[in-house]
Amino acid sequence: MKFLNKEKLFSAKWFKSLALILSGTFIMSLGYVYFISPYKITPGGVYGIAIVIHHLFDLPIGLTALAFEIPITLLGLKLLGPKFGWKTVVGFVSMAGFVDLLTYFNGDVPLVKDDTLLSAIFGGVLIGVGLGLVFKSRASSGGSDVIAMILNKYTRIPLGTLVIYVDSAIVLISLVAFKDWTIPLYSWLVIYITGKAVGIILEGASYEKAIFIISDKYEEIKETIIQDLNRGGTIFHGKGMYSQEEKQIIYTTVSRREFELLKDYIYEIDPKAFITVTEAHEIIGEGFKSMRDSLSSD
Repeated sequence: MKFLNKEKLFSAKWFKSLALILSGTFIMSLGYVYFISPYKITPGGVYGIAIVIHHLFDLPIGLTALAFEIPITLLGLKLLGPKFGWKTVVGFVSMAGFVDLLTYFNGDVPLVKDDTLLSAIFGGVLIGVGLGLVFKSRASSGGSDVIAMILNKYTRIPLGTLVIYVDSAIVLISLVAFKDWTIPLYSWLVIYITGKAVGIILEGASYEKAIFIISDKYEEIKETIIQDLNRGGTIFHGKGMYSQEEKQIIYTTVSRREFELLKDYIYEIDPKAFITVTEAHEIIGEGFKSMRDSLSSD
């Protein structure tokens, strides 16, 4: 089944995946135990539900989450097929163990007392970084993601939208349980920060720019890019929608520093040039990262 990333047992890649999963779940557990749970913040997922149950009935967070993870994963296997391998199982089992172990030593005492906002921010960052490492190992986070995948199969609502719906429903459970509007508001903040942190871990901080340049003096700009920046690019042929004039469009990728230089060069050559700039989270090819380096960093 192509969904499963099969790795030879005890190979270097196998150990790397295991290290990513264990380090990721440990970092996530630090976020939950020291920053999130003490303030009753419930940032979606099975751990959001587990935190609510923990504060209402004094049950262990990790064990409670595991009680949800196992049947959800089994249901996912039955309805979706073998999309969840050993990595997902190791992930949610180790996560439960780390959370309950840390809770045993720390209790419900926050690392930062009387500062819910700071705890929400740092908790979201830690959960996002840990989750990003788990995703890098090609594992699923399980829980609400699996529920969303099941709903997606039968409703055809986009998966990303369903994840938001499921996590938001779990967040609202905390409002019903604790009768405090600040808890779901902080929880949604944590979800947002977590998503941003996951993106940075998976895609990297954006240091490169992808640039489209439209100018009548494209030949001079092209020579500047090649000679002064030592970069390449591609020239597309286009037509103005309004003027119907033939246009030449330069596409190139540069670093942030090079982009600042390029802006000055373009202004000197053609102040009326039209430039579109987008963030390039990863560039693979000559002059940047090789395909081999890209795969080895995953």
